[in-house]
Amino acid sequence: MAAEFSAAVDVGLRLCKRIYYGKDAAAPVVSVPPRTAEMSPEAESYLPAALMVYAEVNDPAVVDNPDVPSYQPYVHGRCETPALIPLHMHGVSVEVDCCLDTAFVTVGGAWRVHCVSASRSCYCRIAVPIGEQGSVLGVEIETPSKSYSTQLISLQETADASKVESSKDGFLIKGQIYTLKIPKVSGGTMLSVKVSWSQKLLYQDGQFRLNVPFSFPSYVNPVSKNLVKNEKISVNINSVAGTEFSFRSTSHPLKRIGDEDTKIGFRCEREVPMWSVNDFNFSYNVCSSEIVGGLLLQSPSTNDFDRREMFCFYLYPGKSSISTKVFRKEVVFIVDISASMQGSQLEKVKAAILASLLNLNPTDSFNVIAFNEKTSLFSSSSLVPANKETIKEASDWIEVNFIAKGGTNISAPLNEAIKMFTKNGDLSPVIFLVTDGSVEDEKGICDSMRSQLVKGGLTSPRICTFGIGLYCNHYFLQMLAQIGRGYYDAAFDIGSINARLERLISNASSVIVADITVDALKNLDSLEIYPFNIPDLLSGCPLFITGRFRGDFPENVEVSGTLVANSSNFVMKMKVQNAKDISLDKIFARRQINALTTNAWFSGSKELEEKATNLSLLTGVPSEYTTIILVETIKNKSLSNPKTLQEKTVKEQKNMIYMRRLGIGCGNIEATFENRAPENAEPKLYESSEIIFRAASNLCGRLVDCCCCMCFIQFCNRVNDQCAIALTQLCTALACFGCIEMCCDVCSCECD
Repeated sequence: MAAEFSAAVDVGLRLCKRIYYGKDAAAPVVSVPPRTAEMSPEAESYLPAALMVYAEVNDPAVVDNPDVPSYQPYVHGRCETPALIPLHMHGVSVEVDCCLDTAFVTVGGAWRVHCVSASRSCYCRIAVPIGEQGSVLGVEIETPSKSYSTQLISLQETADASKVESSKDGFLIKGQIYTLKIPKVSGGTMLSVKVSWSQKLLYQDGQFRLNVPFSFPSYVNPVSKNLVKNEKISVNINSVAGTEFSFRSTSHPLKRIGDEDTKIGFRCEREVPMWSVNDFNFSYNVCSSEIVGGLLLQSPSTNDFDRREMFCFYLYPGKSSISTKVFRKEVVFIVDISASMQGSQLEKVKAAILASLLNLNPTDSFNVIAFNEKTSLFSSSSLVPANKETIKEASDWIEVNFIAKGGTNISAPLNEAIKMFTKNGDLSPVIFLVTDGSVEDEKGICDSMRSQLVKGGLTSPRICTFGIGLYCNHYFLQMLAQIGRGYYDAAFDIGSINARLERLISNASSVIVADITVDALKNLDSLEIYPFNIPDLLSGCPLFITGRFRGDFPENVEVSGTLVANSSNFVMKMKVQNAKDISLDKIFARRQINALTTNAWFSGSKELEEKATNLSLLTGVPSEYTTIILVETIKNKSLSNPKTLQEKTVKEQKNMIYMRRLGIGCGNIEATFENRAPENAEPKLYESSEIIFRAASNLCGRLVDCCCCMCFIQFCNRVNDQCAIALTQLCTALACFGCIEMCCDVCSCECD
């Protein structure tokens, strides 16, 4: 998908070279954008690194300057797959609202269809990277004659479910670039586009770090020298009562515009010679050197389906709380080496495991388990100390044994790992499971792990899970992590495996406080908590626990646990406060929807599915049970001031365009059994039926080009019957050759 998209942009940029901009205007400079470490050498060079709009062109003949026609000669042929021509951007704005560990981002701008003749039209495709663990919240497009906006609808209430299943548009590229297209935009039209999404703030070295994709390539800069380029950036921080805000750094010049209670604002509005070539980065602190925490309460909104009160419990790891004392860890790495893992993904997993082994302390102990339908152990007896000799031996063993082949059996290696750990309460045991597949006994594995961990009590190992691609059941991995009081992460983009897996292992290996309990939760009625087991507080990420309840919280609550560095008791008293100017349900919507969906998958509860659906519709965050539709509103200018309801209805006619479901699904056991590679699960930019239609159109177009000349028609009127028969046979033969060529085109496209 990513390579297909990038190739379409490459073709579009080549088509742009035939546009004439006038005597005094120079053609825009086309340069390949800088590649990130996660990109392959060439295949992904033209993927968007910011909100972009493209003209989707099938017929090269429509490519022209809408203002200054170049009167170029007729262009023969059509694009086998539509070319994507990046449109010129005439303005851009960014607005960010940050609270706790979530950022709500809105990016808007204006783009002009500068590359299509004024008498022709084309589809326009919108593509936007949505940041770390992002969720699309809404897309709005305005044109002079039409407007478009996205809405969420329940799949259960969809009148025509077949339209949702057959829809081909509105999907994610590499799990993080959302794209959709709007139909029939005339050349020269100015489009106003606004996209909103939520994303997670990264936490590192005691700082929250915001990264908004904001790198625009040179070819989106308009050719006109007199055009004023305005760039607006707005950032609002709600530090929440009980925390201290401290600004650290920003990539773009911002001015602090004042403080109001816990709110801090930053603004920037300026004229720029060219659009930004760097992502927008912003970092800040919200805590002191000590561990800081709080508990926020909030009543449900008037349209909330759940009338119980909401709460949020949070702990920030302080810098001085990370003791320099080295504490012992027991670590087991369980890695899927089935045939579907072959190629770069297994190499990236291997690199992350090897790097993590080098970060172990000499007092730690470890083991490595590789599994397909069989299980292979580095040390068959027990865990081994992490000294230089054993790490060298483990590295050599990994190079020899990490060969992708066979099927997938997750249960056996997990049972082997559980048996390896000692019952010493001074240790910090953790299991890391990495897989790209689904198995039939996933619910049985969860039940088995739960019973074994309950027997182990507080000294039971933590289970952290990492999923690769869309064929594995991510809800199974999330349930396993919740049962094991661990953490879960995933890589839907093969290029991000190494960085994300290393980050998960590093964070989960740096526990500050374990076995955390909140005394006040025991006395509440109708308590629902996400996640249902409170995980440990890590030095690399804050801890957030949310839920619903009935009853009364005391004015102060006591939080207790165990400081892992010295095995001493941890006790903190915190004041209960009402959340002001923030919406807890929206901030934690994605996490709660994932938790509800995970529990619904495990229990088969329709009630939990309904809760996830209602929360998705309330907050606008897509889920497994909802889908996005694009509502097209046609503006009727003949009735500028409608007086009656009937006239108002006539003035605005609305159509619905169904988008693909954005849910990740519950895995694909058949694909796992067949050992399909994870990249095969991504949707195609253009389906086979579209390719067949375009190939047939190319054939018909070539025949028309050859047969519609007036001279040729007059010649046909003068030939005798025998010549006409011979000519007909010749045309039939040429048509057969054309059909064969079309079939070859289709087969080659599908093979690619």
